[in-house]
Amino acid sequence: MNAEHDARLEDIKNKRSAKMAKLKNFLRDDMPCTVNDNVYNYLSKELRAMSGIVDTNAVSSMGYDHHGLNLVEKYKDGLVLDCGAGRRDIYFDNVVNFEIVDYDSTDVVGVGEELPFKDNTFDAIISIAVLEHVKYPFRCAAEIMRVLKPGGELYCAVPFLQPLHGYPHHYYNMSHQGLRSLFDPLEVIEQDVLDSTSPIFSLTWILERWAKQLPDEDRAAFENLKVKDLIDSPWNLRDKPWAANLPKAAQFELASATILRARKPE
Repeated sequence: MNAEHDARLEDIKNKRSAKMAKLKNFLRDDMPCTVNDNVYNYLSKELRAMSGIVDTNAVSSMGYDHHGLNLVEKYKDGLVLDCGAGRRDIYFDNVVNFEIVDYDSTDVVGVGEELPFKDNTFDAIISIAVLEHVKYPFRCAAEIMRVLKPGGELYCAVPFLQPLHGYPHHYYNMSHQGLRSLFDPLEVIEQDVLDSTSPIFSLTWILERWAKQLPDEDRAAFENLKVKDLIDSPWNLRDKPWAANLPKAAQFELASATILRARKPE
C-alpha cells in the first residue's frame, strides 16, 4: 500500500511540474502566494476569515461523471479548472485542481470567491457539489465567469432538495432557476436532472437520515410506516413521537425551513 501511495505521489509530482509550467503565466501576481512542491497556495489569513474556512479531518472526494470526463477529453490540449475539486483519485495533465485543502491531488489552494487566475484563462470549468458550501456564491460565480475563456464551457451541479451536509459548511441549496441566475450572462447549453440526482435520491436520503437519528423505539415505528401514512397533513403528523422526538441537530439537517432572530449591535 505504501509503495502504491508513493508511486501515486511521484506520478502526480511529475505531471504537476509540467502542468504548473503551463499555468504559471495565467496566475495572478497581485495576491500573496507561497509555493511548495509546485503547489501554489493563495489561502491567506484574510481570505480564510472572509470565506469562513475551518480546519477539519473530513475529506471531500468523488469521481467525475461522463459530462466531466467529456470536458476533460475535449480540452485535453487546453486547461480545465476543477473548482472545488476535493481529492481526486485520477490526476489529469490538463485539469487544474483548485481546493481550499492541500490534498495530494491539489494544484492550487485558495477560495472560490477570489480565484488566483487571470481573466480568460480556462477552456472549461467544472464545479460539482461546491457552490452550496461557498459563503458568497454569487461572488464565486462571477469569478468563475471571469476566468472562463470566451466560448469556454461550464459544467456545474448544485443540490436542491438535499439535507444539510458537507465540508466546511453548507450555506445554500438552490433550484434550477437559482443556478441559472448565478450564471445569467452565460448561454445555456442544457439544464437537466441526472440519474444520479433524481428525486428518489432526495427521498431516500431524507428518510434514511431521519430514521438513523431517532431513538430506537421511535425508529422502529417510523420504519414501519407506509407511504400513505407520510402524505397526511403535516399538522396531523408533527406530534407523532417519530416526528416530535427528532433531535435538534437532525431538525436543522432536515428542516423544511429555518428561522433567524437577530439584533443589530448598538
